[in-house]
Amino acid sequence: MLQRTDETDAALIDRLQQAAFNYFLKHANPDNGLIADTSVAGVPCSIAAVGFALSSYPVAVERGWMTRADAISRTTTTLCFFANGHQGRERHAIGYKGFFYHFLHMDTGNRAWNSELSTIDTTLLVAGVLTAAAYFDGDSEAETEIRRLATLIYERIDWRWALNKGETVCMGWKPGSGFLRWRWQGYDEAVLLYTLALASPTHPIPQSSYDAFTASYSWMLFGDKCYLYAGPFFIHLFSHAWIDFRGIRDKPMAARDSDYFRNTQICIEVQRDYAERNPGNFVGYSRDIWGLSASDGPPPSRRRHGDRRPNVLGYAARGAPLGPDDGTLAPWCALASLPYDREAAISGTRALLQTYHNLCGEGRFPGGFNPSVKTAGPEGWVDDRCVGIDQGLLVMSIENDRSDFVWSLMRKSDIIRTGLTRAGFTGGWLEDEAEDDERKFA
Repeated sequence: MLQRTDETDAALIDRLQQAAFNYFLKHANPDNGLIADTSVAGVPCSIAAVGFALSSYPVAVERGWMTRADAISRTTTTLCFFANGHQGRERHAIGYKGFFYHFLHMDTGNRAWNSELSTIDTTLLVAGVLTAAAYFDGDSEAETEIRRLATLIYERIDWRWALNKGETVCMGWKPGSGFLRWRWQGYDEAVLLYTLALASPTHPIPQSSYDAFTASYSWMLFGDKCYLYAGPFFIHLFSHAWIDFRGIRDKPMAARDSDYFRNTQICIEVQRDYAERNPGNFVGYSRDIWGLSASDGPPPSRRRHGDRRPNVLGYAARGAPLGPDDGTLAPWCALASLPYDREAAISGTRALLQTYHNLCGEGRFPGGFNPSVKTAGPEGWVDDRCVGIDQGLLVMSIENDRSDFVWSLMRKSDIIRTGLTRAGFTGGWLEDEAEDDERKFA
């Protein structure tokens, strides 16, 4: 996609945001609301992509890309599927204990790929469900039904069961073998998971679970700045797409006089510094061309410039500054950083489009690319697919920068406020809401 040299920043951002949103129109099953994991034909639904779609429909309404009636119809169809689909241990079930399988067949909705009952992907789905409930707040029968279905889906989740007699939440479960051995601990995208689990009116987990989660954090220094480490960049964005972390702090952040928003800003600096230093001497890296995250990568049979045997990783959670790194970049990273560092986002996005004219298909960023792999073009290896969760993250992140829209919706959510408060967050808009409540009942 050749960049238009006379295009303003605002026009460029609007064009890329709408192109990202259009993924959900093109790769959806209108009969059940399921969204394909990627743009490759025949792939199953990712329930996380559905959550991002549900959060993006209100953005589309506000931007004039979709009518409110169409958004209500799509949202209702989706919520009906997840509310009414069979929950159980059987092969044809879509979930169990209120959670849902990571991947579902696009047509039947049945479990696909022997996938796990995923606690984090259920979280991302339910975050979208709650966004829809917050936005469709009218008195009409249709909007009332959306809120009823959202409540059913959320309150049915048995978060306590997912603790599996431990302190932290398990990553997943399979009907044949039981719980996966991994748990959500160490800084990752599960801040949102613990927020929802703590707030549950039916099956809440104790605050001690969040304390155990944060106790496993790792901290690093970037210059004289202490920051919470997580290598893959997406970790610093996923919970943040829904939760406005500006000025609110849990105990670990308060102890370091920081917050998760500022932490993401530092991690953008870390990513850019790493790409500028380029310790692996990969092609294309610079202060403006960066983005190490979880993404697909080139197969090991490819060769880099100089005919060296590549040490490529395929799919991997790449990260900075500790790696792994094989020259593969996630091109959506710069634009997704818009609410946190506008200069990094704009300069990075423009540098990508000016340098790699054929990177985008249909105006959307692919899952990854690796210019160190020799091909006919400067882009090198380019992923042949766009990824649904990447596109949804762009829609939401851009909108939070443009209008504060999703953050504003979720600041009003009793569930989000309750979960954050029970986790020990204080300050900022949480205290503003508390003061408003005190005045209301005075």
